[in-house]
Amino acid sequence: MRTKRPPRKPASLISPAGAIKLVTHAMMGAALGLAFGLALMLSNPAVANLLNHGGHQAVLVFMLTLVTTFAIGATLTGLVFIIAEDKES
Repeated sequence: MRTKRPPRKPASLISPAGAIKLVTHAMMGAALGLAFGLALMLSNPAVANLLNHGGHQAVLVFMLTLVTTFAIGATLTGLVFIIAEDKES
């Protein structure tokens, strides 16, 4: 006699909800990177001086680097959280 298995729950990363979760984590990381960059520019005179002498391009590269780094880090952290959440249930 065969016993019925419970239906497999699809992996939440593959679903649209999983993609939305990852994008949400990336946006939170980008916002944190932007806030950190602005706080660093306002609170550290050495950074502000370097960016003043570097021109518009220096500010753009500085901010894009911070925003991208924080966004990638938050996305990878969100990925770990989603996988851990899937293993619990």
